[in-house]
Amino acid sequence: MLGRCRLESPRVCRFVVFLANLIMSNPSISQSPFTAESSSEPNESFGEMLSQYENSHSRKAEHGSKQLVGTVIVITGDSIFVDIGFKSEGILPLTALPANESVKPGDKLTVSVKGRDPEGYYQLSRAKVERPKDWAALEKAFAEKATIMGTVTGVIKGGLSVDVGVRAFMPGSRSGARDAAEMEKLVEQEIFCRIIKLDVAEEDVVVDRRVVVEEEGQLAKDRLYAEIQEGDTVSGTIRSIMDYGAFADIGGVDALLHVSDIAWSRVEKPADVLSVGQQIEAKVLKITNDSGKRRISVGMKQLQPHPWDAVAGKYQVGERVRGTVTRVAEFGAFVELEPGIEGLIHVSEMSWGKKLRSASTLVKPGEIVDAVILGVNSAERRMSLGLKQALGDPWAEVAQRFAAGSVVEGSVTSIMKFGAFVQLTEGVEGLIHISEMSAEKRINHPQEVVRVGQVIRAQVLAVDTEKRQLRLSMKQLVPSGLDEYLAEHKEGDVVTGRMIDVSAGTSRVELGEGIEGRCRMEPLNATAAKKPPKSSSQSASESSMKAASKPDLSSLGSMLQARWKGNTAPSDVRPEAIRTGEIRKFRISKLDAAAKKIELELV
Repeated sequence: MLGRCRLESPRVCRFVVFLANLIMSNPSISQSPFTAESSSEPNESFGEMLSQYENSHSRKAEHGSKQLVGTVIVITGDSIFVDIGFKSEGILPLTALPANESVKPGDKLTVSVKGRDPEGYYQLSRAKVERPKDWAALEKAFAEKATIMGTVTGVIKGGLSVDVGVRAFMPGSRSGARDAAEMEKLVEQEIFCRIIKLDVAEEDVVVDRRVVVEEEGQLAKDRLYAEIQEGDTVSGTIRSIMDYGAFADIGGVDALLHVSDIAWSRVEKPADVLSVGQQIEAKVLKITNDSGKRRISVGMKQLQPHPWDAVAGKYQVGERVRGTVTRVAEFGAFVELEPGIEGLIHVSEMSWGKKLRSASTLVKPGEIVDAVILGVNSAERRMSLGLKQALGDPWAEVAQRFAAGSVVEGSVTSIMKFGAFVQLTEGVEGLIHISEMSAEKRINHPQEVVRVGQVIRAQVLAVDTEKRQLRLSMKQLVPSGLDEYLAEHKEGDVVTGRMIDVSAGTSRVELGEGIEGRCRMEPLNATAAKKPPKSSSQSASESSMKAASKPDLSSLGSMLQARWKGNTAPSDVRPEAIRTGEIRKFRISKLDAAAKKIELELV
């Protein structure tokens, strides 16, 4: 009730407090003075009762220089209301009591009046303060460094004029006021001060209010530090705002409210959500005492339920969500789905095709993005998101779009020693191995054939969607000597070739540069057994023919060319032994253009 009275007329409020005190101090009063019985008393109105109260409490403020005995009426969260017998009650800050002292309504307190607040209440102090009346009293107060009472009479150059029994000067820097406006408010106010200079001969007196205010503030801080504990909930007023947080006055002590403890949602600038003079409720997070410097940290968000408490049943893996990018780092971007709930999109989960070095190349703070939940860890309050997954997996249709054997076109994205990667579409790359770049010559490094950014055509050799691999070939699209040879010949043609690898089963035959065929060979002893014995004349004749038909290996190319044009040797010449390097005649038994294979038989 008293808290509400302070918002109404102080005159009426004081009267209500007087009546309450009267009832508490007279147990014999069984009924309220406002019941039907009391209303029957003649000519007694509310106005008359109020006037009677004010007349009985008509003592003037000049008695404030003396110590008074008052009665505690009400105790609030930060103040004690005391009836001191004046027209208005006095207010004693709760911090004025020692840490080991407690009071309750009805207790007696010895106080001194030091002034009045804007609502008309007297400001009280526990200290014994007197107003000096002569120079001797001033000298005594100066020698004892005692606190005295004075009245500010006006603002003058450099400070204030104060009446302490004689005219005294108070420098502006020692007034305890922060600016000129606060100094103006001190005019006609009774203040506590201390004499810092006294010259009786020159009648020069200089007083200091700031030191008294600081001592009172320190006492209040000591009491608060002794009572407050981590985890307590406190009320405060925002005193100043910085980029990193705000300072709140929580009863004479400044507490730091860090920007990260203002709200569960990310706050970029404290000034966006707080203002100087704003009343707040906060929780004491930490109290430290480093080298005599005591600090208190408080948080506002700790008094609100944590948003992550409801995440487990709200967000599921694979769910598509939308949020705002709050901050971007090199390794990824943080996206706020709702106040206090953020997820991380790692740079590797941003694009199917682009190799991003920094997330800032793709997203910016404040941008709204769609993503897919990849993982949720409620215990650690972490959520991983994927940006590329929201765009769809380009590999889902690769098998249909880029089937084996199809011809594709793309740009070279990177070159390695073993080959080059070609981007066919967003998120889909294929590898051209170095062995698939040219059929005409040996390649030592892919840079001899391709360069980054070059657009090339290639043939798809194989597709593996599970491993997300695509094998490509360039040489399959370039006509080779073998392709031309296959196009110019048919099965049954007799050709000439050189034995390059003779074995009991299948031998390799060189038909031209880069062109090979396979010839199935019969065992030599079987061939010899089928032949009739030769006469001496036949042996001599065959020897001479063999010597005459022995070719010059250096002219292999011209002989093969002549053979391809139709020049053939006698078909009845069949050597008893075939050696590597010999030139022989063969008949093409099979041509496989698709597999690029040639099968031969000796003629």
